[in-house]
Amino acid sequence: MAKKRLQKKKTAARAEAERIKSTSNAPQTSTLKIETEKTEPVKVETSKTEPVKVGTKKTEPVKVETSKTEPAKVGTKKTEPIKVETSKIEPVKVETKRTEPIKVETSKTEPVKISAVEKDEAIYQTRLNHHMDELKWLYCELYQDDPLVMEHLSQLLDGLKTFYDTRNTELKASDLSREKDSLWYKRNDLTGMMMYVSSFAKTLKGLESKLDYVQECNVNYLHLMPLLASPEGRSDGGYAVSDFRTVRKELGTMEEFSHLTSQCHKRGISVCLDFVMNHTSEEHEWAKRARAGEKEYQDRYFFFDSYDIPALYEKTCPQVFPATAPGNFTWLDDIQKHVMTTFYPYQWDLNYRNPVVLNEMIFNMLYLANQGVDIIRLDAVPYIWKQLGTNCRNLPQVHTIVRIMRMICEIVCPGVLLLGEVVMSPEKVVPYFGTVEKPECHLLYNVTTMATTWHTVATRDVSLLRRQLDLVADLPRDYVFQNYLRCHDDIGWGLDYDFLSNFGIQEIPHKKYLNAFLTGSYPDSFARGELYNDDPRLGDARLCGTTASLCGIERFGFEGNEEGVNRGIRYDITLHAFMLSQSGIPVIYSGDEIGQLNDYSYHENPEKAADSRYLHRGDFRWDLAENRRRPETVQGKLFPALDHLEKLRKVHSVFNSDASLHTIDTWDSSILALVRENEEEKFIGIYNFSEYDKVAWINEEDGIYTDLISGREMEAKGVQIPAFGCFWLCRKK
Repeated sequence: MAKKRLQKKKTAARAEAERIKSTSNAPQTSTLKIETEKTEPVKVETSKTEPVKVGTKKTEPVKVETSKTEPAKVGTKKTEPIKVETSKIEPVKVETKRTEPIKVETSKTEPVKISAVEKDEAIYQTRLNHHMDELKWLYCELYQDDPLVMEHLSQLLDGLKTFYDTRNTELKASDLSREKDSLWYKRNDLTGMMMYVSSFAKTLKGLESKLDYVQECNVNYLHLMPLLASPEGRSDGGYAVSDFRTVRKELGTMEEFSHLTSQCHKRGISVCLDFVMNHTSEEHEWAKRARAGEKEYQDRYFFFDSYDIPALYEKTCPQVFPATAPGNFTWLDDIQKHVMTTFYPYQWDLNYRNPVVLNEMIFNMLYLANQGVDIIRLDAVPYIWKQLGTNCRNLPQVHTIVRIMRMICEIVCPGVLLLGEVVMSPEKVVPYFGTVEKPECHLLYNVTTMATTWHTVATRDVSLLRRQLDLVADLPRDYVFQNYLRCHDDIGWGLDYDFLSNFGIQEIPHKKYLNAFLTGSYPDSFARGELYNDDPRLGDARLCGTTASLCGIERFGFEGNEEGVNRGIRYDITLHAFMLSQSGIPVIYSGDEIGQLNDYSYHENPEKAADSRYLHRGDFRWDLAENRRRPETVQGKLFPALDHLEKLRKVHSVFNSDASLHTIDTWDSSILALVRENEEEKFIGIYNFSEYDKVAWINEEDGIYTDLISGREMEAKGVQIPAFGCFWLCRKK
């Protein structure tokens, strides 16, 4: 009879366990096994590596009677133990390997973890939730007149998720790392180099084979000039893009580009690429379909049947290239329409009033980010919003779009930076940083300081340069500039003429003087450059040339004047030293490290002859680079000097972007002195923009300094400085 009663109890216990199982909150694929006949460990297996949840209707103890009893603990959602009681209050021994609480087994027998997929989803959702309210608000505000605005927003959000899901694990790991270290691009360990792949190494594979040289130049931030598909002969140096997801055939493929970025990342090199936002090539698929008469695609540009509205735009919208590409519209005779072309006739302006354009361009940007691009350079960003009755520059909607792009990067690819190309006057540049609370671009070109540096070279007067440095120093430390001497583009004279007018300097005559000096037409000028987009009617022009040619190395080299060449090399080093000591990220223009001169061969190429910017876009001289270890050559004097400066910058914390900066009096109008300071070090950079040996009448009475360049110790008082020379004085605190 006892056996029968025990059997009935066992049968009842099993039935009760089945009832619990049917009401459990655990996943359907989970199986809870509780065995009493064998004293083996209780195993709870699931198809997912998640904790097993065992629920009851009232969360009351379940009574399961056995001949021996010991509480078997199975975790529930509230981590409370399920009590298993019997008629006898004696412990049932459930043996485990270490007599530890029951564990959910995984493939690695590790503690239960959220799956990688779920963790990935949670990361994305957290980022999206953080920005969703503002993103929705700004998008709806921008397109409030569109009845389908919510549909477009939904399409945008779907696209963001798709690009996040297809972003590879290495890039997502980089995103997480950079999210945790938001200062990664603000420290003193970044040195950039800007180059054309075709000029430097012919192809993407060629560039990959030259990465050892790139690293020898101390470069860990590589800015590759436009390399996407563009029509030969009508490419504007690659800025007329016909396909945002295809590399130019002569350079390679998108797969090769992605492989290049991966190899760069393994070496600690970040990659920057241009993203041309304002326009497409007339050979782009959208443009072709618009030209074929498809209204949907014509709405992605600005088309007009008559000149009435274009004429109204022309009244308030300035011309970018009045000499080489006058006007802001182009007549298309084949379809009898006018199309807006702010830059060149073959570059059709995109209509960002159409939300489809914004969505698709954002998707193109994210596509490039997923190929391994770390820094997206927003080309000509001030021009992207057009509004009748305005100058179509820097409108509020532009800032709304850039803010949207910043948030989207922080959602999908937070390791990616936005670099704004804003070639405007100083007061129009800074707003593209946004605010500290609602940032826009991570980085901006320090265009004004660059142009003011060359103004100082021509005038030998540091007053304007000193003012510019102090203005930048007063900005929040979160604002990071990209500093440079030369780049692929021309030098435009967007100077602070309100300040210069205090000294009786007038804009047009002053621009003429600057161009005369830097082209070498001014008496006894050492510089050699060429004008770009000269407009005699306005008396305005911009300037082209390499650093070495503008510093005198070209002139004195051709004259066989060794002393002049050495002086030019010293000036070249001084200008780079000044650039490297500014706050922000320094970027060297490829070829400057070996003193490459102007390339006049572009005059012989019909496709380039009309664009004098090719003067400083010549092929990299690998034959000259071989001289960098020969001390008697220009390269052997210049390359090691820049190498020394770059390495000094990386090991001294005073060059971090968060260090304070201000200028001090030298009591000589041709000598600039700037002070950088943090808790560890004090640095004084002194730069002589004169062709004469001088004395910098500074008077810092706080101890002995070491000139980092020469290793010489000195006081920071009455410093004698050679013509076109410099000092980097530093002391520990």
